[in-house]
Amino acid sequence: MEIVYRCCCGLDVHQESVTACVLWADGQRQQKRLFGTFTRDLLALADWLRECGVTHVVMESTGVYGKPVWHILEGQFELMLVNAQHVKSIPGKKTDRRDSARLAELLQHGLLQGSFVPPQPIRELRDLTRYRVVLCQECNRIAKRIQKVLEDANLKLASVATDALGASGRAMLDAIRQGETDAVKLAQNAKGLLRRKLPQLELALEGRVNEHHRFLLTRLMQHRRFVEGQIVELEQEIARRLQPVEEVVVRLCTIPGVDRVSAWGIVSEVGLDMRPFPDANHLASWAALCPGNWESAGKNKSGRTRKGSVWLRRHLCQCAWAVSTKQKNYLSALFKRLAARRGVKRASIAVAHAILIIVYHVLKGPVRYKDLGPDYFDRLHPERLKRNLVKRLEGLGYSVKLAPAPSA
Repeated sequence: MEIVYRCCCGLDVHQESVTACVLWADGQRQQKRLFGTFTRDLLALADWLRECGVTHVVMESTGVYGKPVWHILEGQFELMLVNAQHVKSIPGKKTDRRDSARLAELLQHGLLQGSFVPPQPIRELRDLTRYRVVLCQECNRIAKRIQKVLEDANLKLASVATDALGASGRAMLDAIRQGETDAVKLAQNAKGLLRRKLPQLELALEGRVNEHHRFLLTRLMQHRRFVEGQIVELEQEIARRLQPVEEVVVRLCTIPGVDRVSAWGIVSEVGLDMRPFPDANHLASWAALCPGNWESAGKNKSGRTRKGSVWLRRHLCQCAWAVSTKQKNYLSALFKRLAARRGVKRASIAVAHAILIIVYHVLKGPVRYKDLGPDYFDRLHPERLKRNLVKRLEGLGYSVKLAPAPSA
């Protein structure tokens, strides 16, 4: 078998140890050593690899445990990160030494395909956007806990107000925490359109609130405001880091359904440089948003998608759900067309895939999104549309005779 790299190394990374196997092409020599995971140990690993003349290093994706190793070796060697599911272990006993040797052997013959690893600024941005998602989820959990306390006190605020934690709802909750029990006075805190529902609010706010409920509401509202403050600070930091490429974010926001927050998340997951992906289909395959291909004996068994990045899928699916409520654009027409035949869940994945294809072209070249129009599918096959419409009218008992419209 052809040898691609003359001197390479395979690393089997764990929480407390790193097993390294250096493989030379001349005479198939190999040398194995065990290192710790403290910074001093990882620096010793880098020194040993340089002494051995290693040029390429491969390691499996092991979550957070592999990141310190990658950070120290990055820039000194050609690093490759591979999916652990794609690397099959040799039959027999499984040991760390055998795993590292197997990785080095596969790398030497060029039989491994590296995973996409964005540059350091994008990786840091990814940490910020993912942390923001976690904080938003925490806000939702706190809101559910507040609703549980209100129901326990028989306060039906959520049954009348669309947003129980909006400006009006928060004013009422603050008054309740301070000891106010009069439903009429509490309802007067309503603002805007909610004041039209003052009689319903007065009925909804006639509860049985005790000191226990007030204590819980105080703690939960303080927690909610603290988390919201953290989200604001995160958004300011993300906006500051993306200020040099603000024009890219603006171009992404021209896509229907994509707002600034979604654009931040997409950029942090796929990066700004599209050169690692030969075309848009490769990006969709990496994101696991393309249809599955399970074919045997000439029969397609399933088109289910693979498990990809849950963070990227979250942002794209949110964009797909947002565009489903819009009108007069290509993506909303695509969603409605697919939802009628396959259901809304499959339609959301298909629209997320379409958005990702558009994102690829927007990021690859300095172009803005140009909508194909809500009548794109009608213009695509006009004769077929005409036949279908005539058939539906005939099915209703009408005799249809078509004639071209007079030219203006």
